[in-house]
Amino acid sequence: MDVAGDDERGTTERVLALLGLLQQRQVWTGPELADRLGVTPRTVRRDVERLRTLGYPVHASQGVGGGYQLGPGQDLPPLLLDDEEAIATAVSLLVGAGGAVASAGGAALRALTKLDRVLPTRLRREVRALSGSVESFGAGRTPVDAEALMVLARACRDEVEVGFGYPSGKGVRGRRAEPYRLVASEQRWYLLAYDLDRDDWRSFRVDRMTGVSARTWRFRPRAAPDAARYVQEGVASRVYPHQARFLVRAPAETVRAQVPASAAVVHPRGSTLCEVLSGAASLDFVLMHVLLLGHDFEVLDPPELARRCRALAQRLLSAGASIPPGPEPEEP
Repeated sequence: MDVAGDDERGTTERVLALLGLLQQRQVWTGPELADRLGVTPRTVRRDVERLRTLGYPVHASQGVGGGYQLGPGQDLPPLLLDDEEAIATAVSLLVGAGGAVASAGGAALRALTKLDRVLPTRLRREVRALSGSVESFGAGRTPVDAEALMVLARACRDEVEVGFGYPSGKGVRGRRAEPYRLVASEQRWYLLAYDLDRDDWRSFRVDRMTGVSARTWRFRPRAAPDAARYVQEGVASRVYPHQARFLVRAPAETVRAQVPASAAVVHPRGSTLCEVLSGAASLDFVLMHVLLLGHDFEVLDPPELARRCRALAQRLLSAGASIPPGPEPEEP
């Protein structure tokens, strides 16, 4: 019989129970804790020291109204959650990750992935059932299946292949991919993955995926592009038939505030210049939007767009030739 092992497990369970009591109420006296745990006050003092060693700031005060109190610390030690608290936390994170709260979605998914490491299997069914009964409304990110997000997040973490259905020109096709990162924009969730069918990197919109599942086949991670930048460039330019680059005479921060991240990629070129990469179905459409930013700019690429600028400039000059020159209108 492993008596030492049993004693160690008993001590661990008791210390966790003590931590749970300290999280439930602001102040406990030593005798109260000893009575709840079925031990002596001396054992309580030893267990309090064990918690302090683990990084939990347990304060002790003497006199009337004194006792043991769990205080805030500089580091965040592991939380102790009972079944109901774990379920409530997981459901809240699922809603935050898959719903319309754009600013909290990424943090919620990261926290949920960490919680998933320790969530017992018996609780996952309850989390799934409860999350299916919660909906949200309002502006923000396109809603996605929160459980699909979790499957993809776990697959990224565990480095296993995923399979899913994805629309193409010939209908929905089954896809196989090595998932690398989940990326959240202000509107949608994307998966950056190595597409095994096309033998290349690709970003997939999570809201378009169906039947998401993790496979048992593990893969060795490849050298990957910067996930956020790759997805943003794809959303802003690569998905369109025409792409254009401009040198804009304004700070990158100023232009970023004017253009949604899904519409253009802005790279700084010093403190007063920036490069803007964007795409559209028509080069004239891209040109119009850059013109309306209100900054001086020049076309870097493609060459035909520079020629188009000169042609449009001549047309604009001709359009205003019949009107006598006057004071320049003030910019809005």
